[in-house]
Amino acid sequence: MGATDAAVARAEVRAQAGPQEQALSSEADIMIFGGSAGCGKTFMLLLEPIRYVDIPEFGAVIFRRESPEITNQGGLWDESARYYPELGAQPNQQRLEWTFPSGAKVRFSHLQREDDKFSWKGAQVPLLEFDQLESFSAGQFWYLISRNRDPAGKVRPFVRGSCNPVPEDDSVGGWLHRLISWWLDEETGLPRPERSGVLRWFVRVDEDRLEWFDSHAEAEAAYPERDEAGMLLRSPLTMTFIPGRLEDNPAMVRADPEYRTRLLSLPRVERERLLGGNWKVRPTAGSVFDRAWFEVVDVAPAVARRVRYWDKAGTEGAGAYSVGVRVAEVGGVYYVEDVARGQWSPERRNAVVRQVTTADGPEVAVWFEQEPGSGGKESAQISTRELAGYNVRVETVTGDKVTRAGPLSAQAEAGNVKLVRGEWNEAYLSELHGFPEGKYKDQVDASSGAFNKLALGGPLVVGPLGTPPVSQRRTLNLGPAAP
Repeated sequence: MGATDAAVARAEVRAQAGPQEQALSSEADIMIFGGSAGCGKTFMLLLEPIRYVDIPEFGAVIFRRESPEITNQGGLWDESARYYPELGAQPNQQRLEWTFPSGAKVRFSHLQREDDKFSWKGAQVPLLEFDQLESFSAGQFWYLISRNRDPAGKVRPFVRGSCNPVPEDDSVGGWLHRLISWWLDEETGLPRPERSGVLRWFVRVDEDRLEWFDSHAEAEAAYPERDEAGMLLRSPLTMTFIPGRLEDNPAMVRADPEYRTRLLSLPRVERERLLGGNWKVRPTAGSVFDRAWFEVVDVAPAVARRVRYWDKAGTEGAGAYSVGVRVAEVGGVYYVEDVARGQWSPERRNAVVRQVTTADGPEVAVWFEQEPGSGGKESAQISTRELAGYNVRVETVTGDKVTRAGPLSAQAEAGNVKLVRGEWNEAYLSELHGFPEGKYKDQVDASSGAFNKLALGGPLVVGPLGTPPVSQRRTLNLGPAAP
């Protein structure tokens, strides 16, 4: 394996037969490994540098997009600590770096912001690795490749990456889908087994286009120009993609036999990506929420944990809707009890929020999604102040709408989300079924927020409501019914 004799005497670390072993045997300049969750991607990245740690000048950097992803429990740093000390490596946790007996180093770093790539200007790194490559931008990846070199001339520079599937139109990782598209079936979105590990040569033609070839000779014939030293001006690089599945990682299956069950509990789109390794599947109408998943009941249990979550807008008669969705939870079953929805001016909206909160009573926790910017902060402060005496919380949300809706989608598909009968049911089901392609997403956002607060726990009251559900009352004037 290329480690020091002392290290080999202490420990033997080897790849599992199959795709993981194939990935570690690849001669490609750029090798991308992955697809399904749990196929051993991170272990492959940690194993790759070990073959060179007896070379004093050798260095490797393993990137994650955000710094906490490195140091979180069970993350890269924890995993490396299971193996590297057995090879005599000493840790420097402040620098997130391991130094091996020869002096070779393996470091972990992040590229949270796009411009963080420039902090590596002037660096020379023989081995670059990217964990979850789909979370990096194309600009970050290609810029770092310009830092991939070995000043000592003892290791041919190379790049390794792990990934999970993303669709071609993904705003962050779509470039990766397009980069490896030759290795995928364009109809099904699944990897083509006969192309796994096959090398291809490429030359960058311009800023936005790579030209691909089946051999070095073919690339050289297309771009034969050389410099004064006789070196090709456009020397081609090799790349390959090796797909992996959970079944290819028997060690993982033995250690956590219920992991597959957890993957099966994901919403359909994420399930097909992370378990099936599908690069083409994407959220479409009826795939995130299917109206057939929701049973309509006459009433929810009186004693329950309850949240009303507000997603606010502020244009009267046009634009997005202000929506407050109330959800109750009992024994792992979630009841969408009521939806207050309208295109109200800020003044009218605030009055409606006060009316609804008063009608719900103090037994219902109230959450607001804070919009970005100073205006959103000021609006949240006003709402909190006007509801003094109630259990009111504000949060700034992160992540895209589909991701935030994922947990609710999974429970709905499992039959654990029910609707209390009301006039709002049809508009609600139409919006959820059409998500994310439909025009409006406000009821989805508010429902996801309420569900996530209940599912994650928090300062919620468990007890009976003092009044019937809003859908059963006729005294509350919310203005014209929303279509």
